[in-house]
Amino acid sequence: MLGSNGAGKTTTIKMLTTLLAPSSGEARVAGFSITKDAVDVRRAIGYVPQAVSVDGSLTGYENLLIFAKLYGLPHGERRRAIHEALEFMGLTADSGRMVGQYSAAWSAAWKSPSPRCIGLACSSWMSDGRAGSDCARRGLEAPRRSADQLRHTLFFTTHYLEEAQSYCDRIAIMHLGKMDALGTCQRTRDLAGGDGHTLNDVFVHYAGSAIDSSGNLTT
Repeated sequence: MLGSNGAGKTTTIKMLTTLLAPSSGEARVAGFSITKDAVDVRRAIGYVPQAVSVDGSLTGYENLLIFAKLYGLPHGERRRAIHEALEFMGLTADSGRMVGQYSAAWSAAWKSPSPRCIGLACSSWMSDGRAGSDCARRGLEAPRRSADQLRHTLFFTTHYLEEAQSYCDRIAIMHLGKMDALGTCQRTRDLAGGDGHTLNDVFVHYAGSAIDSSGNLTT
């Protein structure tokens, strides 16, 4: 979901994850109503907010164990799922360390453990269903690989055009709280006038102005 600052991306994510009640309308996630089946929606998704949301006073293993219990993962499957998540994220050697001792910096190569690595592991490997992401922009290859391997849907919000084009199969352009376009990169180009248009041209076509590196609309 591509949009500038203030377009409504995070608000939409909060509604889809049942953290914020919609003012009107209805939506379904994994077949469940966000207003009537909130508990089922939460069981079916993993959510990675921009702010780190894991407990720094617990080890990486302990954080994953808590999420496994919250998601209702059967007792006999927890250890296997946790070890798979740690191995995939490259955190096996650091699983016994307190997450608060991990590097605060994001490692795009996933060679240096960070709290966000644990957050992604909790959300994408411990849940039954799809992984939703409103995370920071670096290190996107690992969550994409995780979604592919687990056959999950990765729902990603950004204001960086190159990220949307590089990592996403389908793109939704949000502007002033409304979805102005939805489809593949090719489809959105076709709607904006054809192959000669870049994704930036497509965004300008729908939003009326370009978007800068800080996520603000240009005047």
